[in-house]
Amino acid sequence: MATTLEAPGWLEPERLEDVRGRVPMVYVEAVPVRVDHLGRVTRVGFLLRPQSDGTLSREVVSGRVLLGESVREALWRHLTKDLGGDADPQLPPTAAPFTVAEYFPDPTRAAQHDPRQHAVALCYVVPIDGEAAPSQDALDFAWLTPEEVASPTIAAELSPGHAVLVRRALAHCGVAA
Repeated sequence: MATTLEAPGWLEPERLEDVRGRVPMVYVEAVPVRVDHLGRVTRVGFLLRPQSDGTLSREVVSGRVLLGESVREALWRHLTKDLGGDADPQLPPTAAPFTVAEYFPDPTRAAQHDPRQHAVALCYVVPIDGEAAPSQDALDFAWLTPEEVASPTIAAELSPGHAVLVRRALAHCGVAA
């Protein structure tokens, strides 16, 4: 099996930095949820990751779409990589996102900010039927109720961009948060 840097569609760090400075990058973002028998959101899942400044942040699943990879393939790859092989994500039947988020290097342009690049993210709510566990660089994975997500304590643990994204995802699902 090829390593990440050997995989088709992956760029070496130097080339990736150059491309990020020239064109918007395409990402997928997935808000993992648990739903009841009527499809109502009962829990929202978050990864806990260390940040470059030494702080911890709660995040949704996010990652780039690789050259030649479909949006659904990218969603599946990132969900299973970040939540483990037993997560059993239920991908939406269509590739239509609930919203599109734009991340800008200039923090004054929008709530979503990425100092590395201009990125466009296709955003999905994805029910998880299996057991999710943190993988890669995540320290923990937790299921929170929509009420907990709306609390000031949890909202402060989310990046500003992901806080906006999760509020939009819950509103899209008919949940007031």
